[in-house]
Amino acid sequence: MKKGFSLPLWVAGAARSALKKLVGFSFENYELIKIPSEKKQVKIEVHSVGLLKGESQALGISFAKSGLDLDITNNLEIWTKVSLEKNLLNHPIQKNHINIIAGSGVGIKEDTSDICISDFAKEVLYENLLDIIPEGFNLNLEIIFPNGEFLAERTSNKSFGIVDGLSIIGTSAETYSSASPDQLKEAKKKLENLIKNDFKGKVIFVIGENGYNLAKNFNLNLPIIKVGNWIGPLIVDAAIKNVKTVILFGYHGKLIKLAGGIFHTHNHLADGRIEILVFLAVKEKLPSELIFQLSHLNNLEDALLLLEKFNKSIADKLFQNLSNKIEERSFAYVNRYLKTDMEIATIIFDRKRRIRWSGTNGNNYISHFKLD
Repeated sequence: MKKGFSLPLWVAGAARSALKKLVGFSFENYELIKIPSEKKQVKIEVHSVGLLKGESQALGISFAKSGLDLDITNNLEIWTKVSLEKNLLNHPIQKNHINIIAGSGVGIKEDTSDICISDFAKEVLYENLLDIIPEGFNLNLEIIFPNGEFLAERTSNKSFGIVDGLSIIGTSAETYSSASPDQLKEAKKKLENLIKNDFKGKVIFVIGENGYNLAKNFNLNLPIIKVGNWIGPLIVDAAIKNVKTVILFGYHGKLIKLAGGIFHTHNHLADGRIEILVFLAVKEKLPSELIFQLSHLNNLEDALLLLEKFNKSIADKLFQNLSNKIEERSFAYVNRYLKTDMEIATIIFDRKRRIRWSGTNGNNYISHFKLD
């Protein structure tokens, strides 16, 4: 099932090589990167390394090799620029002595300007850099993706409030295609293992890294499984395993497909998002001119903005209907394959990562999705 290695490992490889060069080690064209919480290392190729600014800085370069044909970060050029500064007593110590800086082409959160990086990515960096930092010093690590801003235009990052480049949000060492059967096997295995361990009957299914990253911010007290794009088959698998409740948590641009009966949500297989919204708008008897405008838009976020400009309460009602339709179609989809009364609940967030809508069943669980 393993295809390659995720972006955080390639960043760590370049950074470790640069830091070693800065403190006097000779260059090797690879680094052995330790995986947090696992007793193994992986060999990460490093392209080059060099000293800068009178040897006060070092630059390491690597090229990400995820092994996935449709992965936008496959072959991504990565620069990591490192420097050391003394840890003065009156100077606040950066967590774990590492200051991670978003350089050119690396995504930041629009509302806070913080670098968009997952906890796993941070852990990989800490695990592989702390042992090289000289005592009494902090490390400044600037991550640069020379082509990142251009590539980010081909992603939905802006829909999640991530601007200026690509995010670093890998959550595991190995990479899997969200459209590949391997992703489905992995999710089924996680569900099977979950059921063996004091399972209470309820589980949250999340599509994609951004949704998974957001879900972990809430005090959910419910298990979370990242399902990739294989949402339909995994809901069926949950019913087969006698799961009592599946909560579908995701971005409106993904979950809307379920309302149209599309249960493998990868864009390369099927889209139909605007068409589904237009159908719901017709059922709601919205003005024909507005429906015409909706039909000519390129993405769901623009459609939402147009609807809210027309009438915010009508926009909310339409997306509320969408949430209910997702629950209805998902339940019908599962019952095509086996008779079940498994509850399916829907909770949807918008481009600003705000929880906005829930279906009839989702209303019972929306209180879980509150920040502490």
